[in-house]
Amino acid sequence: MTTDHFAGDPRTQHERMLAGDLYIADDPEIARAQQRAVRLAAAYQAAYATDAEAARPLLAELLGHLAPGAHIRPPLYVDYGTYLSVGEDTFVNYNLTALDVASITIGRDCQIGPNVQLLTPTHPVEPQPRRDKLEAALPITIGDNVWLGGGVIVLPGVTIGDDSVIGAGSVVTKDVPAGVVAVGNPARVVRTL
Repeated sequence: MTTDHFAGDPRTQHERMLAGDLYIADDPEIARAQQRAVRLAAAYQAAYATDAEAARPLLAELLGHLAPGAHIRPPLYVDYGTYLSVGEDTFVNYNLTALDVASITIGRDCQIGPNVQLLTPTHPVEPQPRRDKLEAALPITIGDNVWLGGGVIVLPGVTIGDDSVIGAGSVVTKDVPAGVVAVGNPARVVRTL
């Protein structure tokens, strides 16, 4: 027996996703938006190989916001791109995975190391809703002048405060205050700056 998780809710799956509610990613609008992101990310990577500045308009088209002076080295992997905002003079190294099912905001003057993952999607812990393909997402906020070392993973709903440093390979499972160094899995504060 299949459960109708959305009985009485007239919204599309995409509308549920944008509201931060449980949804199923089988909406044609979701599929079109994801395909757009794949196409633009691939075009950006190909153009960057020839001329990084000439490739910038493709990146600006892909992202929700790309501030002046922000630089992202490809490859870049996003679900939509539309919900990713990158602040002024931020540098993002190779291989960022930013699953922007919910908003991802990266502040100004940040340093994002290679192979960083910013993961907004969540899935139910209970087995049946997971079998039913339900998912949701929580936003991620990275403050100004934050350094995420190589291989850092930031989980759904996390905020990292201004001027903080997250050590390479750390998994950030909860909010990190401003002006600290956090390392480990799960990341924990080891020093105040």
